[in-house]
Amino acid sequence: MRLKSAIWVSAYLRRCQSGGAFAVLRRRGAEEAGAIFIKIDRLDGTADLYGPAPQTELKDDGTDRAFTAMLKQQPVPAFEAEERLAKELKFDPDIWIVEVEDKAGRSFLDEVVS
Repeated sequence: MRLKSAIWVSAYLRRCQSGGAFAVLRRRGAEEAGAIFIKIDRLDGTADLYGPAPQTELKDDGTDRAFTAMLKQQPVPAFEAEERLAKELKFDPDIWIVEVEDKAGRSFLDEVVS
């Protein structure tokens, strides 16, 4: 059974903050199954952007969700990440957007949050 997006995002925000990064929910999406996008602001004018990985990339190791880099090269100028988020919003208005500020560019996505 998959966690609701709202619960996953709440746990992810706590994980980022406990790791010393500032994380905030920028946009609330569909409560149960909205796609989640994570922007990592490196505080130097650049950013990384992660979004849902294709279902074929999901592993059977207890992880609830898988994420993949949304841009070919990362980090990119922050405005490029924002342009991609705007395109995603046009395609699906029910997405969640989480923004993490971390100079080291840590995403905390390599850890299991379930």
